Amino acid sequence: MAEVVTFGVQEIVKKVASLASEEISLVWGFQGELTKLRESLLLTEAMLRDAGQSKEVRPEAVQIWVNKLEDIAHEADDVLDECGYELLRRQVEVRNQMKKKVLNFLSLHYNPILFRLKMAHKIENINSALENLNNKAASIGLVNKKFSDATSSHGIAVDRETVSVFKQDEKYIVGREKIVSEIVTTLINSSKTQENENLPVMAIVGMAGLGKTTLAKSVYHQDEIGRRFTEKIWICVSIPFEVKSILSKILEHLKPEKARMQDKDAIIKNLQEDLKGRRYLLVLDDVWNEDSEKWNDLMSCLLSVKDTQGSNILVTTRSARVASISETLSRYDLQKLSDDQCWLILKDRSFPNESDPTLNEDQERIGRDIAKKCGGIPLVAKVLGSMMRFKEIDGWRVIQESTIWDLPQEEKRISSVLKLSFNELTSPTLKQCFAYCSMFTKDFEIEKDDLIQLWMAQGLLHPSPNNSDLEMEDVGNQYFNILLENSFFQDVRMDYYYGTIITTCKIHDLVHDLAEDVSKSKTKGSNEIRHVPQNSTIDLQEIPKGIVHKVRSMFLKCEVLDNILPRFKGLRVLKLQESDIDELTNSIGKLKHLRYLDISATKIKKLPQSIGKLYNLQTLRMHELELEEFPKELQNLINLRHIHFEDWHGDGRYPVGMGRLKNLRSLSFFIVGKERGRGIKELGGLKHLKGE
Repeated sequence: MAEVVTFGVQEIVKKVASLASEEISLVWGFQGELTKLRESLLLTEAMLRDAGQSKEVRPEAVQIWVNKLEDIAHEADDVLDECGYELLRRQVEVRNQMKKKVLNFLSLHYNPILFRLKMAHKIENINSALENLNNKAASIGLVNKKFSDATSSHGIAVDRETVSVFKQDEKYIVGREKIVSEIVTTLINSSKTQENENLPVMAIVGMAGLGKTTLAKSVYHQDEIGRRFTEKIWICVSIPFEVKSILSKILEHLKPEKARMQDKDAIIKNLQEDLKGRRYLLVLDDVWNEDSEKWNDLMSCLLSVKDTQGSNILVTTRSARVASISETLSRYDLQKLSDDQCWLILKDRSFPNESDPTLNEDQERIGRDIAKKCGGIPLVAKVLGSMMRFKEIDGWRVIQESTIWDLPQEEKRISSVLKLSFNELTSPTLKQCFAYCSMFTKDFEIEKDDLIQLWMAQGLLHPSPNNSDLEMEDVGNQYFNILLENSFFQDVRMDYYYGTIITTCKIHDLVHDLAEDVSKSKTKGSNEIRHVPQNSTIDLQEIPKGIVHKVRSMFLKCEVLDNILPRFKGLRVLKLQESDIDELTNSIGKLKHLRYLDISATKIKKLPQSIGKLYNLQTLRMHELELEEFPKELQNLINLRHIHFEDWHGDGRYPVGMGRLKNLRSLSFFIVGKERGRGIKELGGLKHLKGE
């Protein structure tokens, strides 16, 4: 039977039901309509549980019903958010009047009575649509199930173990020790006998999940490699294979300040200067290129650098054809692990705090049978071991007896194991958080704090009802740790100074495929576009007018036209990092719902005054941005929790009035100035500040 996907709509329904019960109804006089809205949503929430669990429903019809419910819930979220925005706008206006600093753009001519009538009419329409939808539920087999004791998505138990084990686990390699030693020896020997006109290349080949990247990392960090090569460079290539991009990343590794260089000839010229006289090891991870001309172009560029004799290249790829195009040394075809080696990984993941756990007869027997079913794939063993950690022996049996092992194709079995791990996430919120990771491209190094701020902007982080002291960021950090413990994240990097705080992570290609699949599955059977991810092929101008307001996130690296942006009035996230733009359109101020704005590493020199209208904005990221000045309207962003920028210009251009941003949680630095609004007393009212 086809699967009915409900985790996406469960989250938005729960969120809107919570909003409808807040004090907003008392302010605007919507109490009766909002009470009706909340009760209708609670009814549909009960039906959603039936949709996800019952075997008696008609899946195609139910999925259409679920998609319609999600549309209505998002519409309700927008209406309630607009009411909240208006309250914030009035709050800012009153504050500015009291300070006798009324800003021109806040002098809006609006009629509060008309606004209230307009919002009340929208809520009435939403209630009517919900009533019609609920009336159709019975005809497709849905019933109202009473609330169970299931864990609420907002009250999920998050008191898991610390993640220090994962730092150790990255170095824990099973069954590859001899291969690591052989590769190191081959690379060193080839560097001693290298001819001037040749650059030795070794390829590690193997199917997905075998641990090619982990093996290459182990080689990369060997002491003998560090002593032999004066420079080690790691580049994640993936798709597409672009020579200029690879050369640019090499240059960025050598000279970070040259990261944004665009011209290929200039990049090569700089490499000829900065790499000259160095013996380097270049690791090209996850290569898919089968075009020999592109590979020859890359080699020609690298060989143009003088005095690099003894340098080597190590390539990882799934394709034997890719290897044949690039390699000059004997390749390593990575083999599967033995059942005993998979059992070692399973035990290590299942009992992370015990070097030699004592198991009873059932645990040993079932565990070894599961290890055999892993098929020699380390990734499968890691994922299943993470699942087994929190289960009793009956839970181990469920994994052992799962029907996923009956699938004929190996790739499908691996994907099914990952999907099984995803299904184990009992919280719809956690599933939403994981699915959102598909917004990033494969091999992208994700900043943990950035990811948490994105989750927050989407309304996915809610303090636990059992612990009101937890802030949204704390909940996001715990969600991140749970996903990490379940092997959805890998390649974590730790804080440079303390070495105990995770700063970045990556996602395995197969796990990224899963994130894409579950993200797309939320809107299957509909033509919805709620998110525009990195490197998307979606043409913004061709999104139908009828659904353009439903888009919630856009990760763009192209110019944002002034006449297009206002159409996306439902946006919560706008990520323009590294976009080729030199101006932020003035229409940005029309995005009332915007929570997150990233304009890092662009050519923007000046922010429009209208940015001060983004009263809902929680995160403003401006890394690697050389602004001429900060507009005084920034101090109107009263919901801002995180502001990121570097000290480019000294105290003369530091933002004024930072003390008015009472919700700030992080602030990279503060420069004390003599002018009004730049004194040390600005920090006095920032009670929530946790910055550096």
